Amino acid sequence: MNKVFCGLVIILTGLILFSFQSSEFNREDDLSIDSLRKVYAKSTDQWPKPTVDKDAVFQELAELPPSPVNLKNDSVKKVAELGKILFFDPRLSGSNQISCSSCHAPDLHWTDGRQVSVGHDHLNNIRNAPSLENVWFYKRLFWDGRANSLEEQAGNPVAAHNEMHQDIKALPKKLSKIKGYKPYFIGAFGSAQITSERIFESLATFQRTIVSRRTSFDRFLAKDKNALTDQQILGLHLFRTKARCINCHNGPLFTDNEFHNDGLTYYGRKYEDLGLYNVTKKPEDVGKFKTPGLRNVMKTAPWFHNGLFPDMDGVMNMYNVGMPVQRVKPEQENDPLLPKNDKLLKGLKLSGAEKDAVVAFLEALSSPTVLTRVEELPK
Repeated sequence: MNKVFCGLVIILTGLILFSFQSSEFNREDDLSIDSLRKVYAKSTDQWPKPTVDKDAVFQELAELPPSPVNLKNDSVKKVAELGKILFFDPRLSGSNQISCSSCHAPDLHWTDGRQVSVGHDHLNNIRNAPSLENVWFYKRLFWDGRANSLEEQAGNPVAAHNEMHQDIKALPKKLSKIKGYKPYFIGAFGSAQITSERIFESLATFQRTIVSRRTSFDRFLAKDKNALTDQQILGLHLFRTKARCINCHNGPLFTDNEFHNDGLTYYGRKYEDLGLYNVTKKPEDVGKFKTPGLRNVMKTAPWFHNGLFPDMDGVMNMYNVGMPVQRVKPEQENDPLLPKNDKLLKGLKLSGAEKDAVVAFLEALSSPTVLTRVEELPK
């Protein structure tokens, strides 16, 4: 019996040691920076196991991918060049004063820096203008996913009464009166005919060329292991584990390309916005909004679909407590549209130093602005 007992003790000790070793790099509180730097210096398939829930759509973090637009193809290049001119031309608006670049400025990483965009007759939009960097990647466009392609998306802001306020049916005829556009349409499409379809195809093609630049994180992945500071290394580990960010912000562009309810629906109140539900009419989609990519996130404040947070401290504090939960009034108990926060949202209990480390890692996702402009519009 003693031999059997000793044998069991040895087996159990071995299992405990194995369990400890396998979880060693998931216990951020027990790891030194040197240990973290050593393990994250390895290829991503050897990184510590991320804290990912079974409901998450997960892909490991990766380097910045290129745009799918082949600008070496002369015909594609000419369509993109036309799209660029149209993007900066305020004559696409009813007032001739608002262009696509009014809300998506290149020097602001293709955002406008406002809580919500301001359009025709100084009318406020209801949502924050998202960055157009790497917009080619998204399966569905707008915060609520109402467009399935950039071509479909392009017409919405042009026609919206509180954005560019332009009659779409009248737009081709309006641009046809500008003689300087003729050679651009001929070059792009083989004829001078201007149609809405050609306008939107050009805008979409140009937008697919808008990509962010390489970051410190990309250089780190490319074997420059000094590209991240010690604090950023810790932040990377927390981002993938205790802070749970990677459940939604993953892959090369730090987005799962999905929609989630983050608790900011304002259901039944003045600023109510039901998000994806407005498109699908499915009760389970109430309050869901598209997951934005995090590249250059530290340069594109304010954040969230309603631009509610102008500083990252506020964002981190809200995620740390699990985001706001809908208060249920007695008359709402059986309401099928009562918003429910995404199951991936959980209180994090990060310390101040841990929150600072995550923010430091987000800084490592920043890249220089790409100065883009049109020197002269067609006349």
